[in-house]
Amino acid sequence: MIPVIDAHHHIWRQTDLPWLLGPTQPRIFGPYDAIKRDYPIEEYLADIAGTGVVKSVYVQANWAPNWFADEAAWVQETAERTGWPHAIVGYCDMTQKDARRDLDRLAKYPLMRGVRQQLHWHENPLYRFAKRPDLAADPTVQKNVARLADYGWSFDLQVFSHQVESACALADACPDVTFVLQHAGMLEDLSEAGRDSWRRAMKTLARRKNVVSKLSAFGTFIHRNDPEHIAWMVAETVAIFGPKRCLYGSNFPIEKLWTDYQSLIGAFRDAAAPLSAAARKAIFHDTARRVYRL
Repeated sequence: MIPVIDAHHHIWRQTDLPWLLGPTQPRIFGPYDAIKRDYPIEEYLADIAGTGVVKSVYVQANWAPNWFADEAAWVQETAERTGWPHAIVGYCDMTQKDARRDLDRLAKYPLMRGVRQQLHWHENPLYRFAKRPDLAADPTVQKNVARLADYGWSFDLQVFSHQVESACALADACPDVTFVLQHAGMLEDLSEAGRDSWRRAMKTLARRKNVVSKLSAFGTFIHRNDPEHIAWMVAETVAIFGPKRCLYGSNFPIEKLWTDYQSLIGAFRDAAAPLSAAARKAIFHDTARRVYRL
């Protein structure tokens, strides 16, 4: 069995996540009462038991923005106590005039490997996070993201396919930064036209060699673990980016709303089964190890 690196999961304490787990309201992933509670590292480790996961990367979980350093500190302390996770993608507001002071605060934590600020915008308010669709093209954002190269950090890029023009502008403006495309571009329109539009956008983005794609969260818009859908997404994304620029992530515990870890990783393994052993090793292990320096 190929050892797996889970390049995208969250652990949290409910009291620390007022923005994500506060008063119930519609979310992109549907009703979420089942995860409006603590999700500690001990539960995550129980979830992955027997699945072959050997390392993991924590991705920021939208604590209140002024607690961005507290989030990284808590995850670092968790890792020092338990040995998990093995890397942190933290939050920093890249729209501020100069992010270096906040980046320096994050740099105190040895497991820091990157930053995510969600830039996705959609005409459907339930799918909207950023204040405007072209935030990635903002000169201030580009200047701050480019500074990540000074820290050796990546940027987890979360956009919809219709935002590809500004996403490409950001990648082009920051050639020394590795961009990790979240959830393979967040395909939400599964019509033939929607799939064609997503495919064209991904091919455009893939021409930027500093962009890799995360194979994760494919249940977000359908609210289920669908092996057929996962197989299609894996095949298409790998064909576009190549296996050495693709990496697996579970997005747990969000996907725990509709599946268990064994079933989820099983669907991804089945999806990758037609690929060569080297390609599977890249997707489930080597790309994440390289990108996040594990």
